[in-house]
Amino acid sequence: MVESALIERHLGRQPYTPTWERMRAFTEQRTADTADELWILEHDSVFTQGLAGKAEHLLNPGDIPVVQVDRGGQVTWHGPGQLVIYLLLDIKRLHYGVRDLVNLIEQSLVAYLAELGVEAYARPDAPGVYVEGAKIAALGLKVRRGCSFHGLSLNVAPDLEPFERINPCGYAGLKTARLADWRPDIDLVAATEGVVQQLVSRLGHTQIQRQQGWS
Repeated sequence: MVESALIERHLGRQPYTPTWERMRAFTEQRTADTADELWILEHDSVFTQGLAGKAEHLLNPGDIPVVQVDRGGQVTWHGPGQLVIYLLLDIKRLHYGVRDLVNLIEQSLVAYLAELGVEAYARPDAPGVYVEGAKIAALGLKVRRGCSFHGLSLNVAPDLEPFERINPCGYAGLKTARLADWRPDIDLVAATEGVVQQLVSRLGHTQIQRQQGWS
């Protein structure tokens, strides 16, 4: 069945803007028969400002570029050491609402961290995943024509200094966290496998294809 097909696309390290443009093009061009995809990658250092973004939340971006994007939410940072997964899903075909998808992502991250002995939780007032009051994972989604794009970022082992240049997700003084501070033995490869497994088990696709790169 077409609705059961999912492609895991492992992309390595990618610049932000061309990837975002590919996401938008993929979503605009997909049809009722297009398989869903997860784009799994790491970005060059960048701040992204969502549709609700306010300039005052960019405190001191310095030499890190700022990109205005079409997802929900405020400002966040992407960069080396952070796992990014974009969920390009036909949520209408999957019978998901946006809140359903947000819950699924948060539950997947919390379950993965629990496997590692890290107690994490979601907050109803601020999407994302938190450990000991600090944000370890961010979410931002866009839905167009019944299909989602953008997705999640999990701080595995990045330098957290760029988060000090912004109010993360629009919250002044919000602390950020990284998995390496609890589990320094977990690298980006291991985190990728663990998070993807949790997502795939919840999404329910029965035909999974794993691909390296764009083709």
